[in-house]
Amino acid sequence: MRVVVFTSSARFDMFEAADWYENEARGLGERFLLNVDATAVRIAENALQFPVVHRHVRRALLTKFPYLLLYVIEADETVSVISCFHCSRNPMRWQQRV
Repeated sequence: MRVVVFTSSARFDMFEAADWYENEARGLGERFLLNVDATAVRIAENALQFPVVHRHVRRALLTKFPYLLLYVIEADETVSVISCFHCSRNPMRWQQRV
């Protein structure tokens, strides 16, 4: 199993989305964060199962929210999540982080 690390930018994205969901309905932000955690576990268990979408960046879709985790596998096999990204946004925003 690999270690999954969230960059500060990815953490910001994740908590910003959780806050938005929490403002929409009580408890929804927590459900979002649990879904992010479950996706991170899936990545840790088998990071290569998810497709490469740009150069060496892979994406894992969350199961119940329109978000994806974008990540790279480092030389030491650590997984660095670079973005927690809403699926309807312009992908150029996360590509600037690569």
